[in-house]
Amino acid sequence: MTMIQAINNALDVVMERDPDVVVMGEDVGYFGGVFRATAGLQHKYGKTRVFDTPITECGIVGVALGMGVYGLRPVAEIQFADYIYPALDQLVSEAARLRYRSAGEFTAPLTVRSPFGGGIFGGQTHSQSPEGIFTHVSGIKTVIPSTPYDAKGLLIAAIEDNDPVIFFEPKRIYNGPFDGHYDRPARNWAGHPGAQVPEGYYRIELGKARTVREGEALTILCYGTMVHVVSNSVAEMGVDAEIIDLRTLVPLDIEAVEASVRKTGRCMIVHEATRTSGFGAELSALVQERCFYHLEAPVERVTGFDTPYPHSLEWAYFPGPVRIGEAIKKILKD
Repeated sequence: MTMIQAINNALDVVMERDPDVVVMGEDVGYFGGVFRATAGLQHKYGKTRVFDTPITECGIVGVALGMGVYGLRPVAEIQFADYIYPALDQLVSEAARLRYRSAGEFTAPLTVRSPFGGGIFGGQTHSQSPEGIFTHVSGIKTVIPSTPYDAKGLLIAAIEDNDPVIFFEPKRIYNGPFDGHYDRPARNWAGHPGAQVPEGYYRIELGKARTVREGEALTILCYGTMVHVVSNSVAEMGVDAEIIDLRTLVPLDIEAVEASVRKTGRCMIVHEATRTSGFGAELSALVQERCFYHLEAPVERVTGFDTPYPHSLEWAYFPGPVRIGEAIKKILKD
């Protein structure tokens, strides 16, 4: 399966198992979503379980929250992560706090799916990576898959979770892995081990990282599209790096991170989001606190820049093989 097909299949599986699961968002019904992630679901489950909404992100999430409080399991789609900001008050002030302020009487089992990240020449309004904003908020879980297999298992776990989950989907790898070389022909998921997706039900526990590659020279922490860019860069350089795909940022598998860094003695963090207050800063602080006496070099970060996502200079902004290679050489030299 492609990642799109895996997400569609995950929704189909949970909707068939649980009549309380509903899917909502702009164009998710008759049209099947702008990326076709919900194609065919309205035809199969009807307009009361898969329905289009007005263009109002605040309203989409607010209504989904109310549904969750009353016993449904809504899956709301925000068409692009760049447009999730109008829904922040509902997510931060309401959904994230509901279990706490009701002393556990109410929960908010709502999942918000949204394509995020760049690499498609979407410019500043269709390329942002706002995951760091949500990892700052207590009560929200943040999930980012990097393969079709993970996308299906993690999405099923997110929908079944009793707390609100932000499920960011790296749209650059919807239809195939991306090695960071934008001037090479695009690849599809055919033949990739992460595309071997079982048809039926399975789930991947939130908070469990995946070791993509074992190594001794350094640890590289990444997620989403960057997993593939980093893997390719390491292979091209012939570096014995250990690559950790975090999969979920909150809850974070800090035990896997700590074990890897203690083994290698070096840590590099790669993400596409802007550098200042990005999730890489939190990772760097955690590694410093927990692994200080094992570190043989300062923690290195390769990220987006502190600017709006540019259109014409996208590949200068995007953390590609050149910038990742320079950072690897630097950290191994220190």
